[in-house]
Amino acid sequence: MQWLNEPAAWREEDGRIAVTARGRTDFWRRTHNDEIRDDGHFYHRPVTGDFTILIEVAGRYRDQYDQAGIMIRVSETTWLKCGIELVGGVQQASVVCTREYSDWSVLPLGEPQAPGEPQAPGPPAVWFQAEYLGGMVEVSYSLAGDAFSMLRRAWLAPPDEHGLTAGIMIASPRGPGFEAVFRHLEIRPSSHAV
Repeated sequence: MQWLNEPAAWREEDGRIAVTARGRTDFWRRTHNDEIRDDGHFYHRPVTGDFTILIEVAGRYRDQYDQAGIMIRVSETTWLKCGIELVGGVQQASVVCTREYSDWSVLPLGEPQAPGEPQAPGPPAVWFQAEYLGGMVEVSYSLAGDAFSMLRRAWLAPPDEHGLTAGIMIASPRGPGFEAVFRHLEIRPSSHAV
């Protein structure tokens, strides 16, 4: 695996990847403010065919939009990210699907916190799964790693000869950076081929 935009610090051992995001980093394109950001951190590998990526993520979310989770990337203008994102002081299960323009959906997983608190209320860790099937991605989450609930089904891009890249992502769009820990990363062929 390799980094797109290496983070401030990271270490990988015993099935665990601890990452410290640099501040003022993000993945976003155009929607709302015409801003284009492609400086978040993405630890990835090439993937071909239909596949499923699974991860458990826990973070010390502190600042608005601190985020950590999964990314599937075709190019700088076509990608999907999902995971936990801190919005309004609440951990949200978040999905952004970008095809030149980013869209965004969230589902709150906790209660609001006071500004500046080091840990947002919400689950200590959340599991995310994204299944790529012939261009479509289905994103699901679980609080325990067993029963997954669908968050979103989105069209990303059809497969081509270059394939895709998939892995973990982390960014801190407004803050000075934060740390997240990823466990149980698995990228495997899909059992539901189109």
